[in-house]
Amino acid sequence: MTDQSTATDRPEGVPADPSAVQNALVEWYEADHRSYPWRETTDPYEILVSEVMSQQTQLDRVVDAWEDFLDRWPTAAALAEADRSDVVGFWTSHSLGYNNRAKYLHEAANQVVDDYDGEWPRDPDGLSDLMGVGPYTANAVASFAFNNGNAVVDTNVKRVLYRAFDVPDDDSAFETAAGTLMPAGQSRVWNNAIMELGGVACEKTPDCDGAQCPWREWCSAYETGDFTAPDVPTQPEFEGSRRQMRGRVISALKEYDDLRLDKLGPRVRVDYAPEGEYGREWLRGLLDDLADDGLVDVEVGDGETVARLQR
Repeated sequence: MTDQSTATDRPEGVPADPSAVQNALVEWYEADHRSYPWRETTDPYEILVSEVMSQQTQLDRVVDAWEDFLDRWPTAAALAEADRSDVVGFWTSHSLGYNNRAKYLHEAANQVVDDYDGEWPRDPDGLSDLMGVGPYTANAVASFAFNNGNAVVDTNVKRVLYRAFDVPDDDSAFETAAGTLMPAGQSRVWNNAIMELGGVACEKTPDCDGAQCPWREWCSAYETGDFTAPDVPTQPEFEGSRRQMRGRVISALKEYDDLRLDKLGPRVRVDYAPEGEYGREWLRGLLDDLADDGLVDVEVGDGETVARLQR
């Protein structure tokens, strides 16, 4: 990747020579940034665990879970040997949500051990072949583990680019602008730095001066006082959500070898009623989803439905 794109594909507002912008951001980041343990490692396994845990979960909440997880399963090989139900149970007990991510992480560890002889793919394309690793996560691991990624484009980065350089609210424009700005061969420090900028200085409510934003002299929003930003999807409320109920099913089945519907139901919702709105039909829907994700087994016999964790 070169330091800048050609004039024809460079978004309007992005400096033709981005070197001053690049240097200012990297110097700002290296002088002071939030300390997270996964920023102190280049181990792809440890970084993948942090990335999967961080999906839709606040970073400060991830630290303890990440450390506990690595204490229990310190390597991909150790995770691959684990019982999947134990991994899913860990996910639930730490309120990390979306238990299928635990399943995919376990399967990805098995792929690394069985298909790659323990050697991790080093670029985004190769990492994308791992189970449950999408383009963003693959690029993040390639960047932070191997310094071999592309420019990260997440919600924070979009907000920064939209405000600072008037980049249009368009995915291709954001990708072009991000790629134009990232110095060649510096994906590790650059992607950390620009996400840090969006996380501490250019949040939804910006703190330009308090955080000593290094881009103030170039920033259109800082000059005009217009700090609008692209609309971004919001995380649905967890309390009472289907995601929370799925987690309760997993927790209950981890405690018991198996449970009939009417024994499981009250452990998921206190207002469970077999024929009610939150009754057998509703619970079977949850179990069907979890079965489709490979997390539970459901057996029907003698008029009874019995659920257990898949082993």
